[in-house]
Amino acid sequence: MAARTKTAKDRPSYRCTECGWQTAKWLGRCPECQAWGTIEEYGAPAVRTTAPGRVTTSAVPIAQVDGRQATARSTGVPELDRVLGGGLVPGAVVLVAGEPGVGKSTLLLDVAAKSASDEHRTLYVTGEESASQVRMRADRIKAIDDHLYLAAETDLAAVLGHLDAVKPSLLIMDSVQTVASPEIDGAPGGMAQVREVAGALIRASKERGMSTLLVGHVTKDGAIAGPRLLEHLVDVVLHFEGDRHARLRLVRGVKNRYGTTDEVGCFELHDEGITGLADPSGLFLTRRDEPVPGTCLTVTLEGRRPLVAEVQALTVDSQIPSPRRTTSGLETSRVSMMLAVLEQRGRISALGKRDIYSATVGGVKLSEPAADLAIALALASAASDTPLPKNLVAIGEVGLAGEVRRVTGVQRRLAEAHRLGFTHALVPADPGKIPPGMKVLEVADMGDALRVLPRSRRREAPREEEERR
Repeated sequence: MAARTKTAKDRPSYRCTECGWQTAKWLGRCPECQAWGTIEEYGAPAVRTTAPGRVTTSAVPIAQVDGRQATARSTGVPELDRVLGGGLVPGAVVLVAGEPGVGKSTLLLDVAAKSASDEHRTLYVTGEESASQVRMRADRIKAIDDHLYLAAETDLAAVLGHLDAVKPSLLIMDSVQTVASPEIDGAPGGMAQVREVAGALIRASKERGMSTLLVGHVTKDGAIAGPRLLEHLVDVVLHFEGDRHARLRLVRGVKNRYGTTDEVGCFELHDEGITGLADPSGLFLTRRDEPVPGTCLTVTLEGRRPLVAEVQALTVDSQIPSPRRTTSGLETSRVSMMLAVLEQRGRISALGKRDIYSATVGGVKLSEPAADLAIALALASAASDTPLPKNLVAIGEVGLAGEVRRVTGVQRRLAEAHRLGFTHALVPADPGKIPPGMKVLEVADMGDALRVLPRSRRREAPREEEERR
């Protein structure tokens, strides 16, 4: 009886505050007095504390810790090293996520071959393809190396067995959602399985000093599939971005314990594989002998890297009551805002009843406010059918009152434009140091910016004919 009473005391109990009726579980309504929301907990289990245990490693002053063990090793791909902060740190776990077909497996297979050497073996474990399929891709991109080991496994115990046999310095797991542990219930890719597999691989990486690259799936919204805990456990989170129909691919650092998170790596995907682009601005420009109406150049910042991009706009007479508004590479909301500013502040009334198409060149996506001025000028140039001056770039955020606001990194943007041969720029007030030989015009509002448009000869021609008559 004493033991039974003690067990009952350890259990939580609930009691109705109106009538005093007691129960072992919570209910929304008291069965005795029929009152709602009156049952509250009054007994809780005993609090258990953890006794101090044996210390695995003694605490030492931070100045005595050897930081050379965290020295990064190059992956053989300079653009990926830029995003990682210099390379792969021994024991680091990197999560690479991206949409299907964007090029994750191609890039990581290239990394696996280039980082393999006599002293550093690489183990590539595939759970989505067979070993022969990966070999065919390796032949295509020339990623064959004697120190690159390949295994097709979906069992966690088998993967850990391969680690004991190969003893690699780099492990690539493609992908973490396809591996399952027999000790955990559930299908591969479930929350419990992903948590267990990722935890086991992270422990193995830390114990062996082995760098690990995990490939992760994404949901239809673009977020990393699986529990959010996965992103907290790993050291680095990289997002692989790009349009499947374009050549450009961007690797963006979202989390990095060994470097900054504002670095972006640029790659070009082609039939022979994927290569890094040290100077990707050429993909986003269209070289012409004469300027074309509806085009304007801007300089965007991808992380800390300035990239010159081209914005194109086209306006035509609408054949339907509700004019079309189509965008590609630009945010539809920002284009709509620029249209409203041009009509209200720029006194351009011809845009409201016309079909408007706006896009970027090369598959680049412009989402930062610094591209507002270029979007507005491209729309105004298309509406008036008048080209902007040659070798002109526009940088600045446009507010709803028509003012042109300052943006970050103006000096870096101007330096990149000057390096590529552009001689004129429209910028907000106080741009800072200007590159020598570059003419910069500071604009305060849209009225000042629209003055760079030459007067349209097409619109003046009917007026001249009427005056002659």
